[in-house]
Amino acid sequence: MVDCKSVSTSMELNFKKLCGSVVGPKLANPSEYRQLVGGLMFLVNSQPDICFVVNTLSQFMVQPHHICWITAKNLLRYLYGTINYGLRYSVGNLRLHEYSDVDWVGSVVDRKSMSRWCFSLGSASISWMSKRQKSVALSTTKAEYIAASMACCEVVWLRKLFSELFEHVLDTTVIYCDNQSGIHLSENLVFHNRSKHIDIKYHFIRDMVEQGAIRLQHIKIDEQVVDILTNTGEVQILNLPRETSSRGRTLP
Repeated sequence: MVDCKSVSTSMELNFKKLCGSVVGPKLANPSEYRQLVGGLMFLVNSQPDICFVVNTLSQFMVQPHHICWITAKNLLRYLYGTINYGLRYSVGNLRLHEYSDVDWVGSVVDRKSMSRWCFSLGSASISWMSKRQKSVALSTTKAEYIAASMACCEVVWLRKLFSELFEHVLDTTVIYCDNQSGIHLSENLVFHNRSKHIDIKYHFIRDMVEQGAIRLQHIKIDEQVVDILTNTGEVQILNLPRETSSRGRTLP
């Protein structure tokens, strides 16, 4: 794959649809596929744009099919074409903010939603996650609310870490969400028929909002930068302003 032809997308567009009923021959040597996915898992720590693809490929470690191997090789071509891309961290305003979103019933296998969030400090992202939720969400409101609650736990840890590093109290951390109902649910302390079935552990975000540690703010869907963690479109590195990488190439 050293001299392979690069591609602009990290995953085949029809692979997600085939996840529910993977057909075709199985790999004769699945250990080679597992080694490749294991190496890609290491890259997730530094490349948020492949987080969703690696998450999907890792679900077929037991009995990988030929289509899984083709998708993994497609990801290698994508990495070859974006090898000079990166996240640039510049000195400036060290303001912590977070983007939270969800791919409702994104898993075609069990119809569970995919939570995704990323945290930015200043000019670029420092933490990101694309994870399948443990329960099936009955609505987009519940799915968005669960995703924001899961991200809230990460906010608490990062705020404690930065308070020790910079020795001052951080301002309210803003979580950008594109679902108005999820935002209203985090601010409404009354349990009604739309929220009483939600696990009590996800209501932790209400305490953080009431204490002023975090604040949910609405953002337009086309400005939601965290979509790359569950979408397979062209590369868009999680850099908020337009920057230039250390190798002199402009980031999108």
